[in-house]
Amino acid sequence: MRKMHKKNDKFTPDWYFEQLMQEGGEGLIAGVDEAGRGPLAGPVVAAAVILVPGTCPDGLNDSKILSHRQREQLYTEILTHGQIGIGLAEPEEIDRLNILWASMVAMQRAVADLPLRPHGLLVDGNRCPEFDIPARAIVRGDRKSLSIAAASIVAKVTRDRLMGQACVRFPHYNLSGHKGYPTKAHRELLRTHGPCPVHRRSFAPVRDAWAHHRSRPAPLSNPPKD
Repeated sequence: MRKMHKKNDKFTPDWYFEQLMQEGGEGLIAGVDEAGRGPLAGPVVAAAVILVPGTCPDGLNDSKILSHRQREQLYTEILTHGQIGIGLAEPEEIDRLNILWASMVAMQRAVADLPLRPHGLLVDGNRCPEFDIPARAIVRGDRKSLSIAAASIVAKVTRDRLMGQACVRFPHYNLSGHKGYPTKAHRELLRTHGPCPVHRRSFAPVRDAWAHHRSRPAPLSNPPKD
């Protein structure tokens, strides 16, 4: 039976699920997680991470409860000591497939991108994509499994950096600030400027902003001066 490692009465990540899968005959275990299901803009990014217990960075946890500085530091350590795979689904793919299936595709791509083939997978959430290797879904796995926690950090940092690059291309939307999430400021900028190429047209706030932007009358040209 699993021992509880509590912090504020919640599980903190450990090796329990990795060891459980290894006891079942699996060797290398990869954690898989994604970032970016909720935003109105940008890709959904998935990461797959294989860690070695002796070189595992201290402080791994769900990326959402870590500070930006903590994520960046841990990201560097994970890349130094772990095996990493990254997978993306771009906005056009999200619009075509829907965000759930685009997330599944991104996770499949992340596992395929690993330099080593794992023998088992631990996936954050309540369902797994189709894989040709054993996989187990773990609800809130980024707070229970160290491998999934590492994947959550890699996915989050990777996506944040991509949104920073998008902000350079499309500076009117402050994408590096809100990372594409539907903040009030982002929605107002959408209504003012209309969507840009990295916005997800199938998401209702983007559709509404596009309709509003298109319905606005064109500005009148200045009448000729006498």
